[in-house]
Amino acid sequence: MTDLAAFNQAETRRRARLGLVSATFRYALLFCVGLVMLYPLIWLIGASFKTNSEIFAGAGFWPEKPTLDGYIRGWQTSTPYTFGRFFWNSFLIILPKVIGTAISCTLAAYAFVRFDFPFKKILFGSVIAILLLPNVVTRIPQYILFRDLGWLDTFLPLWVPSALAGDAFFVFMLVQFLRSLPADMEEAARVDGANSLQTLIYIVVPMLAPALISVCLFQFMWTMNDFLGPLIYLSSVEKYPVSLALKLSIDTTEAFEWNRILAMSVLTITPALAVFFAAQRYFIEGISSGGIKG
Repeated sequence: MTDLAAFNQAETRRRARLGLVSATFRYALLFCVGLVMLYPLIWLIGASFKTNSEIFAGAGFWPEKPTLDGYIRGWQTSTPYTFGRFFWNSFLIILPKVIGTAISCTLAAYAFVRFDFPFKKILFGSVIAILLLPNVVTRIPQYILFRDLGWLDTFLPLWVPSALAGDAFFVFMLVQFLRSLPADMEEAARVDGANSLQTLIYIVVPMLAPALISVCLFQFMWTMNDFLGPLIYLSSVEKYPVSLALKLSIDTTEAFEWNRILAMSVLTITPALAVFFAAQRYFIEGISSGGIKG
């Protein structure tokens, strides 16, 4: 019995050592992979504090002589407007677009899941077809339509499609999430006298919160990074968002002031990163719930 107990203790210690070695290897591997993936971002932040000549001196991210010159001069821009004006323009585009997307896509998804109406399957099939259709295919027809409506050089071409559930991906995402929700509470609300709109607002929307947060996050990040849309529809510099303002920092000569460009790039990605990390729990919950149960 003594030998058996000693053998069990030795085996337990051996397994513990193997587990420790395995865990150490996994975490070391994850750290290395994560460092490789994050190093461009780390370098971007470090290089924004370097001088223009030091940026090309090596691949290290730590500046030898940190300076805020890139942020100060980059914020002033080469236009009559500061970078704050372009951030405000981005806010004017993002806020209505996010709100319009959340409302319109929720209404469309709820109708597809909970109601029966003529040509429902055909319409939903059209949504899936639009989801698979490259955006570049619709650029010219949309441009001609907005030109004829007199909406060019305004924010309307960027707002209206989202306010009319024009983002098929978000409609499909909410449909998948709604299909995973039981209809018992909605039926109970209707028995108590609630109409369809009241049921949607007071019963369905609270249960849809994780998916709606995911939709808003996706729309926020995609709109913040959108370059082609504002480039096509906006022609006045005073209406440019930050994505186009960054392009203004690159002139037609070869003497780019890269520290200014990198500094403004850091400021541009900061809101998206801050919003994502603040709501990442709901974001992951909404994605996983819709993917597993849908």
